[in-house]
Amino acid sequence: MPQMAPISWLSLFILFSITFIVFNVMNYFCYLPKSPEQENEKKTFNLKSLTWKW
Repeated sequence: MPQMAPISWLSLFILFSITFIVFNVMNYFCYLPKSPEQENEKKTFNLKSLTWKW
């Protein structure tokens, strides 16, 4: 029935919108930033490894 097509489009739009929002929320909250202590250790390690030995 052609009269039901707008309801189908609306339900698909809502379904994909919810899926998109849930996907983005999961990606946002699953990201774990590194603590500054780990970055400092990494920087000192890199600085030590970059010293030249003539």
